[in-house]
Amino acid sequence: MHPALAALPFLAPLLLAAAAVAAFRGPAFRPRRTLRLAEWASVGALGVAMAMLVALDLTAPATSVLIGARGFGLSVRTDAVSVTMTLLVAFVGWIVLRYSATYLDGEARQGPFTGWMALTLAAVLALVTAGNLGQLVLGWTLAAVGLHRLLLFYADRPQARRAARKKAITARVGDAALVAAVALLVWAFGTGDIAAINAAAATAQGPAPIAAAILLAVAALLKSAQFPTHGWLTEVMETPTPVSALLHAGIVNAGGFLLIRLADVMLATPGVLAVLVLVGGFTALVAGLVMLTQTAVKTALAWSTIAQMGFMILQCGFALFPLALLHIVAHSLYKAHAFLSSGTAVEAVARIRRPGPVAVPGGAAVLRAFALALGIYAVVGWTFGFADKAPQVLALGAILIFGVAYLIAQGLADAAPAALTRRTAAASVLAAVSYFALQAGAFHVTAGTLPPVPAPGPLEWALIVLSLASFGAVALAQGLFPLWAGHPAAQGLRVHLANGLYANALFDRLTGGWATDAAKGN
Repeated sequence: MHPALAALPFLAPLLLAAAAVAAFRGPAFRPRRTLRLAEWASVGALGVAMAMLVALDLTAPATSVLIGARGFGLSVRTDAVSVTMTLLVAFVGWIVLRYSATYLDGEARQGPFTGWMALTLAAVLALVTAGNLGQLVLGWTLAAVGLHRLLLFYADRPQARRAARKKAITARVGDAALVAAVALLVWAFGTGDIAAINAAAATAQGPAPIAAAILLAVAALLKSAQFPTHGWLTEVMETPTPVSALLHAGIVNAGGFLLIRLADVMLATPGVLAVLVLVGGFTALVAGLVMLTQTAVKTALAWSTIAQMGFMILQCGFALFPLALLHIVAHSLYKAHAFLSSGTAVEAVARIRRPGPVAVPGGAAVLRAFALALGIYAVVGWTFGFADKAPQVLALGAILIFGVAYLIAQGLADAAPAALTRRTAAASVLAAVSYFALQAGAFHVTAGTLPPVPAPGPLEWALIVLSLASFGAVALAQGLFPLWAGHPAAQGLRVHLANGLYANALFDRLTGGWATDAAKGN
């Protein structure tokens, strides 16, 4: 790749950093020119991402010339992962900046808010395009600083200060873990160049790479709000809605990106990957159940994000890094849209005419639904080359199809009309086809950039069985929930789930109330 093309990704964060400087220097109240400049900077970053895509299509992946020494400093990487993430961050960033220009119109501090938002986006772009560990740490840290300032936009609100302080606690621990991991990697491999480290990771010897992988996992789990350090994410609702949407433009996803970017390092430590499966799977299950008990739309969306991040971590633990990248893209797009449209969605639902009684499926209907969903999945999977897929891929698809089984159960209920049965069966077929088509595309796009999925050993098989059993049991219980919802035990369980199993309260107690008390004087 020509040196000029290799250095092209530098432009994306520089454009938004320049817009941030202009926003800080401009007026705070209704900064018309600043808002236009920030939007055009995000459009420019999106244009850079598209140019990166064209350059990658024409030439091979490459890392720019290093501004630094020993592979440590500033450099940018153009490959399938960085191009995908740059396109995602730039696109969502453009939408959020455009939305916030109207959403915050009339706010006394709109100018600084726009500046911090542009600076945060610049940091995330620097992170996802990093060609070496020095720039990765810089982008990681600056993104956390920018998010902290955005969380404190309404600094007079105690809830906002508490959320910002909790995020600061987990962020600093995660930053320390990342810095320590980077130091170990540089010491073990003699360079900070990410591509060189991934290339050498498979044959690395000694305890340093293993310790680095453990620290990387800790940093990723803390960044992606995994149970039980997720409390800050459920309390950011006191910030403007654009901040909630921005979280999904590479910030809360950064933990998964870190694991994907250093996938070869993680593959060398199966024990660490197993821990990721357990923590991510547990987080996904618990947060998904808690989400169903929430009455506030944005709080439910926050719990949904925690669950989705857990599933992303689980994918990384199964070494399904291409699918984790696909998950980041899909989740970022739909969740950013969900937050930005949450207000109008509530109004739209309130205007909908009540449909009347809902058909409740019996136990036999639910079991038939699961059998039908898995049967459709097997047939479609065989058509796409069922025998050639890694067991981890097939297990993940089976877990996803459990969600469709609940919908099919509604169509198989005795009181359900025949048209509903046909529609739900068609939806299941479409879901199975989409899964295999998208995963085939993800593996094709990232071939040569991300490592292939290894054959599972005894530990991986045990985790696959455990995951299928756990997610299957929860999905089955959800499908049967209308039949046992009136039981007193179900009511008690709902109370515990609505309170998030009290993990957030325990976090406050373990910190001795410091997160809350310190927030008051912040």
